[in-house]
Amino acid sequence: MIDCLNITNAHHYGDAMASQHRLRHRVFIERQDYKVPSWQGMEYDQFDTPAAHYLVWRDHSGEVRAVSRLSPTSRPYMLQEVWPDKVSEFDLPQSNAIWEGTRFGVDRDLSPKIRVKIIREMVVAYAEFAEMNGIEAFIGVMPIGILRSVYARNGWPVENIGPVWIQDGVRLGAARLPVSPEITQMIRDKTGIHYTILSSIPHPMPHVQAA
Repeated sequence: MIDCLNITNAHHYGDAMASQHRLRHRVFIERQDYKVPSWQGMEYDQFDTPAAHYLVWRDHSGEVRAVSRLSPTSRPYMLQEVWPDKVSEFDLPQSNAIWEGTRFGVDRDLSPKIRVKIIREMVVAYAEFAEMNGIEAFIGVMPIGILRSVYARNGWPVENIGPVWIQDGVRLGAARLPVSPEITQMIRDKTGIHYTILSSIPHPMPHVQAA
């Protein structure tokens, strides 16, 4: 299952909110050398607001091993604030029906087989989250390789909405992921996940007995 954390429900999930910030530190600061703020081994930025939601995949001990942050474009968002010049195909949206996806990361310490499984589940969780919240599309900036290997490979049509550019040796692009029942079905057929993957009720941390 994938859990969806936000500021109003995070207390149901034990340490999961802090755990996703710690994973982000490992993925984006330690391994990808992002120049972003951190505090006590936790990565964060100005877009970790009360409007942000976090899709998290937790292992049996409750540690977050995959994360993606989702935010409505009705609030200030990364593409609008950091890369507005990288969108050429339409005006930047400001709508509760268009959300931005950022900070998609999976723990590199996991085996390749488990990582593939988690990526598929996260993509399906994106589609389910959209269905639950009346979302018409996701937008965001990602490495071109991630757009292809995570989304396009798992059945989600990727629409380029601006030019490709190179930053720190990585090819980046702004993209739009349209949402529809037909696209969700394509994703399910491609991933083989025909059951609900996104938790609709809190799943607390497992009980750990004191030593």
